Amino acid sequence: MNQIIQSVKGMHDYVPKDVNIWQCVEKILFNILDSYNYQEIRFPIIERTELFKHGIGSITDIIEKEMYSFKDKNSNSLTLRPEGTVGCMRSCIKNGLLRNSEQKLWYLGPMFRYEKPQFGRYRQFHQLGIEYFGLSSPHADLEIVMLIQRIWKVLKISHFVKLELNTIGSINTRSHYKKLLYLYFKRHESLLDTDCKRRLYTNPLRILDSKNSNIQELINCAPSLINYIDDDSLKHFEKLCKYMDEVGISYITNYQLVRGLDYYNNTVFEWTIDTLKSKSTICAGGRYDYLSNFLKIPSVPAVGCAIGMERLIMVLKSYNKFLEIKNVVDIFIIFLKKSIELRAIQLSENIRTELPCKKVQVNFSQSSINKQFRKANKLGARIVLLLGSIEEKNKTILIKDLKFKKQKISLFENVIHELKLFFEKHYL
Repeated sequence: MNQIIQSVKGMHDYVPKDVNIWQCVEKILFNILDSYNYQEIRFPIIERTELFKHGIGSITDIIEKEMYSFKDKNSNSLTLRPEGTVGCMRSCIKNGLLRNSEQKLWYLGPMFRYEKPQFGRYRQFHQLGIEYFGLSSPHADLEIVMLIQRIWKVLKISHFVKLELNTIGSINTRSHYKKLLYLYFKRHESLLDTDCKRRLYTNPLRILDSKNSNIQELINCAPSLINYIDDDSLKHFEKLCKYMDEVGISYITNYQLVRGLDYYNNTVFEWTIDTLKSKSTICAGGRYDYLSNFLKIPSVPAVGCAIGMERLIMVLKSYNKFLEIKNVVDIFIIFLKKSIELRAIQLSENIRTELPCKKVQVNFSQSSINKQFRKANKLGARIVLLLGSIEEKNKTILIKDLKFKKQKISLFENVIHELKLFFEKHYL
């Protein structure tokens, strides 16, 4: 027996029942984004490798060991996008969207990282990215935070998530701080695990992000970045905290919170939840005013974040949200004679024209009428239209409401009018 070809490790299928849940959540997200006047942008999932090396930083974990990179037929090095922010800014630069104007954008799609699959984080994973370009004041940071808080509220999980907030200052601040961290951890190098030893010589700031419980005490005793923040960054952070206090947003100031990508500065934040297998981040982001410099254009103020869709869906499922979503058929058409088939098909097309928001299915199975009604019930059909010998002879249709077990006979020419009345009143 031939072995079935499996999907690539860490890359998953989503069958219709899963997609129904995703689409329901996505619709909520899109409506909230629209209410804040954020517009969708779409850009390729494949970019030139150099884009990420310039934008993310050549000594991050992503660049060093996580990217899916390959050569095309012209020996150009290409990469499946590991995150969306750099590609989004590249697209904005190419299309002239950042010339003396603010841009509020969002995107949703797959990202790719070659790392050990985690709970809710796969090698192909999906992110909703939200970016605000062109405004340097903390009002932009605040709006992003308020938008995300509204998402949690509408999804009814706001009391399960915690917002952690920090400032990592300017690039100059971090450069000085990295040297201090290096000297500190170098003195305790024998206590570091293998991964942290590697980070010590590439990006010691990333050691603070280690999840290894055996070195948490060592991390807790490390020099605190907040003691070395420049005045402008402190003022920005203090204003943001003041605004958040005034609008009633709860947060925890976590001075050990960092972001691993080189382009971040000032504000960093993440929302975590403890009800999964461990403390997990479902949304993270911050300000990145220097990214445009890395991409060879003048500074463009920017702040944004990304929601991990797989983890968000898992959180919602854990609280039994959206689990009862079904692909319900509104109108199920049964014909009992082969000679009526074309009439049933044409009727279905006329209904789709006049009632474009309704799901219509013609049943082509030539099984018994009882089996066909059982199929209609299984599909959650609300209305069944029955065309048989009597209906053909009298030019009528039987309309049956499966929910309230009522039915009526309508002239064929009046059936669409009857359906419109039904869906207005929800009864025959």
